[in-house]
Amino acid sequence: MDSTNVRLLNFINGSFQEGSAGNWFEDIRPTDGKPHAIVSEASREDVDRAVRAARAALRGPWGRTSVAERVKVLNAIAAEIERRFDEFLAAEVADTGKPHSLARAVDIPRGAANFRAFAGILANRGAPAFPTDTPDGTGALNYAVRRPKGVIAVISPWNLPLLLMTWKVAPALACGNTVVAKPSEETPYTCTLLAEVMDAIGLPPGVFNVVHGFGPHSAGAFLCEHEGVDAITFTGETKTGEAIMHAAAAGTRDLSAELGGKNPAIVFADADIDAAIAGTARSAFINCGQVCLCTERVYVERPAFERFAEGLVQAAHNLVPGPPDHDATTIGPLISAEHREKVIAAYGVAASGGAHVLAGGGIPDMPEALTGGFWIEPTVWTGLPEDSVPVREEIFGPVCHIAPFDDEDEVLHLANASSYGLAATLWTENLSRAHRLSPHIEAGIVWVNTWNLRDLRTPFGGVKRSGIGREGGTWSLDFYSETKNVCIKL
Repeated sequence: MDSTNVRLLNFINGSFQEGSAGNWFEDIRPTDGKPHAIVSEASREDVDRAVRAARAALRGPWGRTSVAERVKVLNAIAAEIERRFDEFLAAEVADTGKPHSLARAVDIPRGAANFRAFAGILANRGAPAFPTDTPDGTGALNYAVRRPKGVIAVISPWNLPLLLMTWKVAPALACGNTVVAKPSEETPYTCTLLAEVMDAIGLPPGVFNVVHGFGPHSAGAFLCEHEGVDAITFTGETKTGEAIMHAAAAGTRDLSAELGGKNPAIVFADADIDAAIAGTARSAFINCGQVCLCTERVYVERPAFERFAEGLVQAAHNLVPGPPDHDATTIGPLISAEHREKVIAAYGVAASGGAHVLAGGGIPDMPEALTGGFWIEPTVWTGLPEDSVPVREEIFGPVCHIAPFDDEDEVLHLANASSYGLAATLWTENLSRAHRLSPHIEAGIVWVNTWNLRDLRTPFGGVKRSGIGREGGTWSLDFYSETKNVCIKL
């Protein structure tokens, strides 16, 4: 792709438009550091027009659609994503650098599956009704009615751009809302294609809008601050989430925020150690460690520590960086030069703090065509104190720290001694232990003998600095709709 002929525009009120201020920025390919598209930045005026268009669409035919009609729309969107699968795959890989094998198996299928899942959840969701006694004996009937919340601002991150954008857009549309989406400036391509899909299936103008740009002093801030936005949903780092919370406070708007994590894995000696090694290698290194659910802290019961560490180090050494379309490639680059500087800095802090580097710790040698990319070595440490910065703070790279433990009480304390609480993984063949410990691990989701096994009907979200609110299944419908009670005197 050549940045001179790939131009990504804003999508406002049913048409693709250049930003009114005339500002453009480059969309950089992480594999070689070169631009593959240019993107039109939305001005404050453009964001205002998008929000106004979304507000007007609520008052139009979209605001009167039935559940059956919205189910049909969601399924049509899913089908169109599937029809254009190869285009979405190429865009996702160009923006993120992840291997084709990963994007083909996870990101693009989930982009379509999110719409199908919420179509099914919406179609099968009932409303509670309560027969009520009255003093005169005639009775009353109380029942709940769901209405759209209004204009939803959707702000999604760069690590899983299509998957996480559709994870929010699908339930928002399912509930009859309109959307103004702001994809990450690092990965704007698939959201632009999603706008093309919405246009192709005949979604009314203004129901789905896309504004491109950055965070502070750009489209992200303009959208969160806009008084015409009724609710904000955000996935990303905790610091940005805190800034969005401040913006949402004006007008007391609803906010759903899935933020960062410093996720623990606990491996007991009675576990299937080979399975635990393979599972932890996946949870630490997939997508080059750039998933909020990734494992960065690993606690291994002492009798199994040496075997586990050796196995995880070998798994790190076995990962193959390379061109995304090569079958041998099993790990991609980091998203940007800036992010690689942050991760390399964390590697340096760990080394200077006494970490024993078991694997990685630097930048790999790459072929000439890829030397400009943002490659980094999968890294395994041990020997750091629990209060050290690399053990306490999220790094968001392909790295984890391994430490031994001796008993349940000790490891529960270690796992919970974090300001984050998104996800945790527990490896044990002792069913009683799994049930006993899981409720006491301070995380929004606990996986036992697996990782990232998702059922889209289940609640997903974090505690502590990892966010507020829950997404998935009917929990998403609760956020994207207002529930009112109707009381009928009989």
